[in-house]
Parts: sequence; C-alpha cells; structure tokens
Amino acid sequence: MLTDIFAYRYLDQPIWSHYTEMEQRLLNQAFGIVKDALPYYTSEGKENKQNKEKWKTLHDRLARELGVNEISKRYYSYTQKNALGHEFPVSGFSSWEYVCEQFVNEKYINQCDADRFIKEKISFVELGLRLRGEEVAQANAKFSINLAMAATRDATPRSGFRVPGSAVDGLKAWNAKMNSVFEGQVAELNERFRRAKAPLTYHNGFIQLSMDQQIEKSIGKPFWDLVADPLWKNVDIDMKEALDRRDSNYKDPALFAAKALESAIKIISDAKGWTRGTEKGAAHYVDNLISKANGKYLATWEGEMLKDYFRKVRNSIGHGPGSEPMPELTLPQTDWAIETAMSWVRTLVRRM
Repeated sequence: MLTDIFAYRYLDQPIWSHYTEMEQRLLNQAFGIVKDALPYYTSEGKENKQNKEKWKTLHDRLARELGVNEISKRYYSYTQKNALGHEFPVSGFSSWEYVCEQFVNEKYINQCDADRFIKEKISFVELGLRLRGEEVAQANAKFSINLAMAATRDATPRSGFRVPGSAVDGLKAWNAKMNSVFEGQVAELNERFRRAKAPLTYHNGFIQLSMDQQIEKSIGKPFWDLVADPLWKNVDIDMKEALDRRDSNYKDPALFAAKALESAIKIISDAKGWTRGTEKGAAHYVDNLISKANGKYLATWEGEMLKDYFRKVRNSIGHGPGSEPMPELTLPQTDWAIETAMSWVRTLVRRM
C-alpha cells in the first residue's frame, strides 16, 4: 500500500541546507508530541496493546516508503556480567516506540544531505499526527449516534449498580476533551515549526510549506479548520494538491484550487436542495446560489465575482490554447489564486 509522506512530496523542494542544534531540538520536540498523541504505555507502565499496534503500523508504513526493512535496528544483543563476573548473553527486541524514537532522534553524521535526513524524520511525525487525527475524526463521526444511545441510557429507569451522573454529559465532556487535546497538539507542532524557523504547517493530516504567517493565521488556518469536516473531503484533497504542486513547482496548482472552490459550491447547492441536475459547469451552480427563489445565498455582485474567478483562473489554464502561447501564472498570481479560493470557500461554508 502506498502512503503519502512528506519526504516524497517535497523531494525536489529544498527546505534545509544544514542540520543544526535547532533542527535537532525540533525533531525531538515533534517526536514528543507524537508520544503524547499515541501513548505507548499506560499509567501503570504497561504496554498499551492498541497503541503498540499503531506504532508498529507507523513504523511499517514509513519503512516501506523509505525502501528499508527497519527504520532503526530493533533486535539487540550484548553480553553482561553477573555478580560472579561471568558473562552471559542478553538479547531481545526493543519496543516499537523506542525503534521509532531512535530513528527520529538519530545523530546526523552526514549519512545523506541534511535536507533529505530531516524530511524523512519529519515524515514520521506527519504519519503519527495523521493517524491520531483519523481516530479523532472517526470518533466525531460516531458522536451523534453515541449521544443518542447515551440519551437512551439516561432515560432508562435505573436498576442495580450504575455509575452516577448523566451519560450524555459524560460523553459530551469526553468528546470535547479529546478534540481540545488534539487541537492543542497540532497547535504545539505548528508553534514548534515557527520557533525553529521551519516554513511548515500541519493541517488535516499533512505537513506542507506554510504561507506568510499573517495569511496563514487569517486565511489558512480558518480554511483548514472548516474543511476538516468529512463533508468537505474533496475540497480538502484538491486544495492540498494545489499547495503541493505550487511548492514543488508542478504544473497548474491554481487549477486544483479552482477545483476545490467548485466542489464547495456544488456541495452547498446539493445540501440546500438547489441542484437541478441540468447544470453544465461552475457558473450554473453559482446561479443556484444567487437565485432569488433560493433566498439569494450570495448577492448578485458576489456571484459575478465568483464567475469571473473561474473565467480568468480555471478556464484560462484548464483548456488547450491551440496555437496561442501556453498560459501560465506567475508565482505571485498562483499564491493569489490559492488564497482567494480559500477565502471564498471559508465565506461560503460559514453561511450554511
């Protein structure tokens, strides 16, 4: 199975020229966040069986993408002396957490160029937070069902021993804490990146090159927070593709930003029951949003601005130019196209 990792996505995009104490600290701190997110041991010091399997999964996925059997040596063997001075062999296997820790915190001695070395370590951190994020998303998806079951338990007459208190209140508190803790871990990782002067940010399972700090704060983060809901999965996927293509200097990143925006418009039209089935493109879906019969979700002038975005950005690079020069956006124009699409998605979603 193929796994999308940071090191591969940014293979041709240089980020680090040297490995310094700052990068060493960053990797150590980032690994600590993964340990907090997926604790390997219980409070009694015993292995958490479920999380042990998750750490093995993380190891195996990264090892396969890096083309190695082990990311760090797991089997150990050495001799030890007893009280009488006699030597005896000691051997065994280290925990999966220890193996992963040795990989991420490995000493840099010019095994390869610093950029590749750090990217491979960062890839483990990305996979760890992605795995925990998927768990949180699954728990949130089941929350409404579990809440209904808890309400039924609360309404059922008590018989025999029963834990006091409301099951609904307990579930709500647990869910809120779970989300708060994970959001805090993500926020810490992004702050660690900032303090280490690493131009990176984590959102919704992926570490990517960050925008300007102010834009990231006012546009990027609100956008990613909104599209974390499964309803906007395709919007999330296409926008990440747009950023990856921009950062790796691949073809047509703005086209994927426009696709993300178009998906958001279609989802809203469908969710509101406005889609007729005769639409032939983004402009017709925009018409659904500005229709007076539909309550003018958007003002007419807003709809015209949206249509103009698709005409000037998506259509110009999404169709063959024939004998004309191949259209190509400059980097500042690409940044504008991506940031504008994010802003539009944010305002559209917030109006639902």
